[in-house]
Amino acid sequence: YLSHIACAYVAARTVSVRTLTIGALVGIFFVLIYSLKVGAYSEDVLDGTYNFVGAFASKNQIGFVGSLGIYFSVVFLAFLRRGRLSFMLTVPVVLLSAYVLVVSHSATSMASIPAVLALVALLAMSKLLSRRYRRVIFLIGAGMIVVVAIVALNLGLMDFVLGIFGKDSTLTGRTYLWEQGWNAAMRSPILGVGYAAYWVQGFAEAERLWNEFYITTRTGFHFHNTYVEALVELGFTGAVLISLIMLRTLFGHIAAVVFKTWQAESVVLIGVMVLLLIRSF
Repeated sequence: YLSHIACAYVAARTVSVRTLTIGALVGIFFVLIYSLKVGAYSEDVLDGTYNFVGAFASKNQIGFVGSLGIYFSVVFLAFLRRGRLSFMLTVPVVLLSAYVLVVSHSATSMASIPAVLALVALLAMSKLLSRRYRRVIFLIGAGMIVVVAIVALNLGLMDFVLGIFGKDSTLTGRTYLWEQGWNAAMRSPILGVGYAAYWVQGFAEAERLWNEFYITTRTGFHFHNTYVEALVELGFTGAVLISLIMLRTLFGHIAAVVFKTWQAESVVLIGVMVLLLIRSF
């Protein structure tokens, strides 16, 4: 894992955002082509539906790749393109990504990509404002988001939005999993049960959940929430650390746009981090 961190650090220091975007587009294109060739469908044990998963283990994984394909294509054309050839290169990725996103029926991916693109559009328009006005608008906008979220929860708008994507207030069983994860975490709250030590054959709690969700292979599965998963395996220590990494990275890029000289690269990375933050839930 230390070698992975070292490689990521070197890449962050040497690879430009444009190179990262082009590399992502090329990689996503081949991943989607391969997934279409595999053509696998899988049953979602939480809602009982069959969805396209391609070469992945779940609809949400392939849906996330599709949303990344659309996102990187849009930001590449908006901020990083050079010449008309850029349009020709991104069209296949956009079409493949959109198709996969639709057939995967990943509600989170379909809901998150328009929201993130709208955020990027607002950040792009903020280039026209001075840093002083960007700061004011950011503070007002952040406050409005909090107020709207509270109102939406109290008025039941969240259930309406979930209903559009065929979900209910339990997120098709996810809240039950989160409850089970919380109960498991409270038995070892500081350091957890150990990294990758929960979902193992022979462990009573894992066996029980596999049985409840009809997972006959008795492998894989998770709590459908990054922070609950971290809490169970690494305790509050790990959950706090991963939360700090996510928030520090996101607000670092936001600060670069709002409080410093506007740069397209920071806007692109904000969108990526917001997508990852949404997916983490």
